[in-house]
Amino acid sequence: MAFTLYSLLQASLLIVNAVAVLHEERFLRHVGWGSDQGIGGFGEEPGIKAQLTNLIRSIRTVMRLPLIALNSITIILLLLFG
Repeated sequence: MAFTLYSLLQASLLIVNAVAVLHEERFLRHVGWGSDQGIGGFGEEPGIKAQLTNLIRSIRTVMRLPLIALNSITIILLLLFG
């Protein structure tokens, strides 16, 4: 299998899919990455854990419909071109 731009895009789509399906109560809270874990005070810079939980939450909310479209396009391309 050759390393092409399409395989790189497909791998990134799989990673975004993996982040999108992480459930906050079932998985993230058990490892200490829940929404209430990274609350800091006023004027403090958020830590890396709080930034990653915000990134995961924003991927889940913003990328819901684009992921459905991208997954459908990827499935159709794989069915047509193998």
